[in-house]
Amino acid sequence: MRVLVTGGGGLLGAAIVREFQDEDVRAFAHQQLDVANEPAVADAVASIKPQVIINCAAYNNVDQAEREAETALRVNAFGVLALARAARDAGAALVHYSTDFVFDGESERPYVEDDRPNPRGIYAASKLLGDWFAADAPRAYVLRVESLFGDPGPGAVRRGSLGTIVDRIRAGADVPVFVDRTVSPSYTADIARATRGVLDRGLPAGVYHCVNEGFASWAEIAGEAARLLGVSWKMKPLTLESVTLTAPRPRFCAMSPAKLAAAGIVMPRWEDALDRYLRGGAA
Repeated sequence: MRVLVTGGGGLLGAAIVREFQDEDVRAFAHQQLDVANEPAVADAVASIKPQVIINCAAYNNVDQAEREAETALRVNAFGVLALARAARDAGAALVHYSTDFVFDGESERPYVEDDRPNPRGIYAASKLLGDWFAADAPRAYVLRVESLFGDPGPGAVRRGSLGTIVDRIRAGADVPVFVDRTVSPSYTADIARATRGVLDRGLPAGVYHCVNEGFASWAEIAGEAARLLGVSWKMKPLTLESVTLTAPRPRFCAMSPAKLAAAGIVMPRWEDALDRYLRGGAA
């Protein structure tokens, strides 16, 4: 299987490259292929002729997107459209990763794929447009993920919120965490494995929530990390009302991976994933 990966230098892209290393993988970091450059995308896909395009590229600065709306839309929306059109021309499947931010966070139970999106903010809206534009591909999988953690790979600088929390716990520093934001953490190794399963099983195209099973507040997640590390930690509790954020955050944004489970792809619980991550990615 010939696989083209965009955003290959990021946290999720590194995990995808590792998962598909036994295949013919061509990975591009942002500096090598800007997904918002439609002619460059078309040329790369026409040259490589992939069977699968996996898009890990994204503009993820939630607050800065409020000031750089055009850039966020170029990457998160029109970049996906460029990939979808190139996939259509090549007859390739497209895997695109979305986000929990397409929801408003007002739910009281984990979101499922049929729940109506209600994005709040430029980043959230740009990602939802990308979800829709992905459908231009002949076979498009939109996998919604959130709160990524994992091995960033060589040369990567982005560690994700949980990576930063773990660093502060290990250093004995104060750990600022939200006590009122609830998420379903997503281990990049598990997402990559699930992505492989979706393709190998030939699941019906569509939207799937690809997160680890279960949910917790960021304070609970940090506490579990400290417990697994066997150290004490110093929490600096935050609430959404106590901090000034340019873009709104969904308060309850847990998602349910039940649709994947029904298709035979069972996501491990987040506590198990966190344990494996802290032990160095053990299977």
